[in-house]
Amino acid sequence: MPLETRAGSRTLLASELTLPPPFTLVSLREVGDAFVHAGNIAAEQGAGTLVYVGRFDLAEFAVVLEPDEPLRTARRAFYAGMAALADSLAAHAGPDTPIEIVWPDTVRINLGLVGGGRLGWPHGADEDAPAPWLVFGAAIRTVSMGEEPGLNPLSTALEEEGFTDFASGRLVESFARHLMVMIDAWQESGFGAVAKDYLARVAAEPGVRRDIDDNGDLLIRRVGKPEFERKKLIPALAAPSWLDRKTGGPKS
Repeated sequence: MPLETRAGSRTLLASELTLPPPFTLVSLREVGDAFVHAGNIAAEQGAGTLVYVGRFDLAEFAVVLEPDEPLRTARRAFYAGMAALADSLAAHAGPDTPIEIVWPDTVRINLGLVGGGRLGWPHGADEDAPAPWLVFGAAIRTVSMGEEPGLNPLSTALEEEGFTDFASGRLVESFARHLMVMIDAWQESGFGAVAKDYLARVAAEPGVRRDIDDNGDLLIRRVGKPEFERKKLIPALAAPSWLDRKTGGPKS
């Protein structure tokens, strides 16, 4: 799943962040929607374009990928994005801070919802051909706004979990580096390396084994039962479980 780029096709529009090659930054004002904007410019700007919304209370960003495999299997890039997101948070968290992914798209810290990821692709794209582009987007709550911290134990923010002096831009920079690590692992060792990293963040259950199918579905096998349970990825991606559609940010 290489992160290919188009040399000379883009111009750096902002310099607030320090991103590794081959990322190119597009910065939006607070009222922007990184995920939607990335989808709108993906075909023109190409892989490596990273759209960032500069907000005080939210780390919101989206990155364009150009897969080199059929869309049917390329959607597994979502797991690479989620693993990179969790790893970037873990790199800046306290040593005992539990960071968990709730399949497929929600990130929790100390059991409190802090945000999650999304995946987009061109409408009507052929499942059996490489899609022109994919967009992985994410939003992580950095500061709780409008309510007393700790009032709702089901949600949280980075500030409440000990991420002091950790601006949203630093998370985006860290994500970009960890995403490159995930993509390199995929190229060198196959998707199994990505799946292992992702599934290690999902809460373990006794007697349960989880795998990710070639099309991205989650396969759940239970000890003593020959059949397995399948959780389909595409319907889950259509309705992000962490997203508040009214605010465009994580649910409170």
